[in-house]
Amino acid sequence: MLPVNRTEQAETDLAEILDYLDERSPAAAERLATAVDERCELLGQFPDMGRAREELAPGLRSIAVERYAVFYRVTATAVEVLRILHGSRDIEGIMKADAPHPE
Repeated sequence: MLPVNRTEQAETDLAEILDYLDERSPAAAERLATAVDERCELLGQFPDMGRAREELAPGLRSIAVERYAVFYRVTATAVEVLRILHGSRDIEGIMKADAPHPE
């Protein structure tokens, strides 16, 4: 089983999502937080279970959690969660903007 690590950006994404939901429905926020934690734990056991998203970045994968997409990559030593985004967002634009730019 691989450890699952969330980047600072993924933690920020999740915190913003949960803050938004909590204002409208604390129960929905709690449900999503639990679902994301459970799905991330499952990724540690089955890191290739997500859909390959090579069109966005090399080695990128994603899984759905309710209306959100969890974007991650698998390394030799861990699963790294990069972003957590609502499905209605401009995912391609966001992921392309996050990509490292050659100097």
